[in-house]
Amino acid sequence: MLTAAQMLGQDGPFVSNVPGFQPRAPQLEMAEAVQQSLETESVLVVEAGTGTGKTYAYLVPAILSGKKVIVSTGTRNLQDQLFHRDLPEVCRALGIPVRVALLKGRANYLCQYRLDVTLMEGRLKSRQQVDYLQRIRAWAGHTRSGDIAEVADVPEEAMVWPLVTSNAENCLGTECPSYSECFVVQSRRAAQEADLLVINHHLLFADMALKEEGFGELLPGANAFILDEAHTLPDIASNFFGIALSGRQLQELTRDTRAEHLRDAGDMRDIPAVCDQLEKAVMDFRLSLNQDSGRVSWQRFQVVRKVQAALEEVMTQLTALGEWLEEAAVRGKGLDNCWQRCMEFLGRLHLLMNPPADAYIQWLEIHKKSFTFFLTPLDIAEGFSSRMRAYPSSWVFTSATLAIGDSFSHFCERLGIQEYQSRRLDSPFDYAKNALLVTPDHMPEPNSERYTRAVAEYALPLIEASRGRAFLLFTSYRAMHEARDYLQGKFPYPLLTQGDAPRDVLLDTFRQAGNAVLLGTSSFWEGVDVRGQALSLVIIDKLPFASPGDPVLQARIELIRKAGGNPFMDFQLPNAVIALKQGVGRLIRDVQDKGVMVICDPRLVTKPYGRTFLKSMPPMQREHDLQQVRAFLESI
Repeated sequence: MLTAAQMLGQDGPFVSNVPGFQPRAPQLEMAEAVQQSLETESVLVVEAGTGTGKTYAYLVPAILSGKKVIVSTGTRNLQDQLFHRDLPEVCRALGIPVRVALLKGRANYLCQYRLDVTLMEGRLKSRQQVDYLQRIRAWAGHTRSGDIAEVADVPEEAMVWPLVTSNAENCLGTECPSYSECFVVQSRRAAQEADLLVINHHLLFADMALKEEGFGELLPGANAFILDEAHTLPDIASNFFGIALSGRQLQELTRDTRAEHLRDAGDMRDIPAVCDQLEKAVMDFRLSLNQDSGRVSWQRFQVVRKVQAALEEVMTQLTALGEWLEEAAVRGKGLDNCWQRCMEFLGRLHLLMNPPADAYIQWLEIHKKSFTFFLTPLDIAEGFSSRMRAYPSSWVFTSATLAIGDSFSHFCERLGIQEYQSRRLDSPFDYAKNALLVTPDHMPEPNSERYTRAVAEYALPLIEASRGRAFLLFTSYRAMHEARDYLQGKFPYPLLTQGDAPRDVLLDTFRQAGNAVLLGTSSFWEGVDVRGQALSLVIIDKLPFASPGDPVLQARIELIRKAGGNPFMDFQLPNAVIALKQGVGRLIRDVQDKGVMVICDPRLVTKPYGRTFLKSMPPMQREHDLQQVRAFLESI
């Protein structure tokens, strides 16, 4: 049989079976390395630049290996793309019968029991939510997978979805009256039978956490793990290896308690009143924080008497609800589940308020109408590496952005990966010919009050020269909104701003317009693919250093400092380099693409560490003359 590299080579089946396919040297090198890792059960870390074709480079050896392989991606969108587009193309080209399956987290599947309860309760807050519920009800009658991604006319962020899906806390398990038709159970059965299973990192870590706690595995055993978009792993791991409790979870508990009370314990008339008291306590606690949205250290509030009193009231009312639910639990499985959740939340709240010394960071993420408590581990290296050891198999980590220069040490040290092979594969795209890198002269310092205005003023003539077709990427919402206010009405092209609509809707609008200008923050720096002439200009306002006020960053900086390290060089700079590489990767997405990358931050050229950023970027031609830049844009 041909090797993976030969399959993807000039004489392989992809040239004749996949329209437009061309062999690429970096793709062949990666396929060979992945195949070797699968054969030797070793660890491989691969940075594959844009255009390498890394998806084919790992799918082909995975299928040829004959092993049970789990492929994990960074997001559900990438997961769907991989399963519905890339994987069928590879299987058709290879002509090898492979059992494949797609498995998502529980909350991505319709729960028939919760749909029935929500329909029975009938307490939705708006006509729009009622309309969404009826659409879901109609879809539920014919769906085979139960995957809520099938319902394109109900937005992903619609408030009705948590009412008709389940999570690990509110699932009734085998005692659910709808268990025999459960879409989650069906999808897991298919996963157990599959040769190649496609999941996402959140599900991978959820399974790791459950296995660690001894509750069994969500995922079947595998011979190999391939983790795409691996640069996101450290942050996702930090969330799963910690503890969290949100105001929304507490509100959902009261809502579910009311529904189950109506169903099985209507004579216990005090339960709704206790739910009311808990809801009020949760809202009062949010009000006591007296702060807009953001991430803050819990230490700030530990000495604020009003906040502490409000939190104690939450604990008191949660305890009271638990006492009532303990008595009601025998009435039905739903009430028993609510009692178990209440006890779990009480335990979490106690631990969040009294964490193990020095090992965790206590912080809050404050939302407009809610909040989330977090207890985040300072260091995840040992936790992740121990879980890798619990899955003895091949491990392949890949992304377009893993290395700092030629080194993978920052990524591997964060995850505790010690023995590994590595490859850094440059993009096959001709950046030197097709892209310009512009660093504007005479920009004010990034901390200047007039900085964002200067960025917008510099961007305006370039937007005119490119006839729209531009991304403006910002490191903060404040800067994005300030730039929008300045640019509004100053050109004839559609102006789109993050938050005006869901991300996918904005991207579709941008592609279809062909001359739009899109302003975005962090969620548009990565995972966004706009090919062709719809995007020819990307402008980045600042080097993407994490906010120095972030409580998690502050704690990690202090930990590195205590250990004798250099927090800036060892942690802040590497993270910023990887984030910038993601932003730069939005510009050239295909071999025919041309464009201009503008990084406005003067520190790129005035600070010694600027060289670290420049060394990690594709080899673009540098240009300072604004007239030359405009001429290049006008020529595209």
